[in-house]
Amino acid sequence: MKRHAAKVFAIVAAVTMLSTTVLELNAHARAGGSRSMGSRGSRSYSRQTAPPVQQSTPYRQQAAPAPNPMQQGGGFLRSMAGGIAGGLLGGMLFRGLAGAGGMGGLGGGGIGLFEIVLLAGIGYLIYRFVKKRRESRLQSVEGGYGWQGGQQEATYPAQYTVEQSGGDLHTGLSHLRQMDPSFDEARFKDQVMDYFFKIQGGWMNRDLSALSGLLTDEMGGIFRQDIERLLRDRQVNRLENIAVRSVEISEVWQEAGQDYLTVLIYANLLDYTTDDTTGTVVAGSKTEPVKFEEFWTFSRPVGNNAWRLSAISQKTD
Repeated sequence: MKRHAAKVFAIVAAVTMLSTTVLELNAHARAGGSRSMGSRGSRSYSRQTAPPVQQSTPYRQQAAPAPNPMQQGGGFLRSMAGGIAGGLLGGMLFRGLAGAGGMGGLGGGGIGLFEIVLLAGIGYLIYRFVKKRRESRLQSVEGGYGWQGGQQEATYPAQYTVEQSGGDLHTGLSHLRQMDPSFDEARFKDQVMDYFFKIQGGWMNRDLSALSGLLTDEMGGIFRQDIERLLRDRQVNRLENIAVRSVEISEVWQEAGQDYLTVLIYANLLDYTTDDTTGTVVAGSKTEPVKFEEFWTFSRPVGNNAWRLSAISQKTD
């Protein structure tokens, strides 16, 4: 009997370890679900490069607490890991319990040492993958903008290779100013910060009605679907203590009568998802800040027109 109890305990421990690891894949939601989305014109599948990091003057913006948002999909890896872990552990737990109930101490139906070691190995590999991916993405950057209170935050595409050197960036800015002499880089960065906090606020509140002028139709549709899904799941993505450390222009170009301008945003925040009914944390952490780097691309008709967010791209894509 003690042998069977030990086996069941081992299975439960493995389930807990793997569940925690798979949850890690699900932890960082933010606006857009920590994934790439939207359109960058002909560069939608081009690899983006980071500009030289420059020191920025702190920028702070107050925001009223907003208790509403969502948890985004984590993609193929999370689904695969969850399916494998769930199926394997479920089958072993069933056999282990059946063995405990029907074999009386003879050990006919439970799992063995090899299977326990296999479970531990799978859990360790998933943990290492998540940890390595997280470390490569979340690098400390000194400096910058802050937002305290009931805060919000955000994050998006990558693949041929269209890289913009410093000279190309200067040329792109010159072309943009020819069509819009009033364009100013510093003022544009301030505008990006305003967009960033407003979009995160709408995400947390699960209400994009006030953001229609800030998003392209495509981005508005994507966010709307995400919000509807989280409402159905009765989950809230809570974003707190957001600090944007740097905003730097990385690409500027024109095509098909449109201006495109991409910035690289360095930021950190508390990012966790709770059950809308019980308030239980189902993903993320209320105490461990998440650092991230994202490219935000804005577009507009050429000339002195309003910018709209057209894409979010993860730097690690």
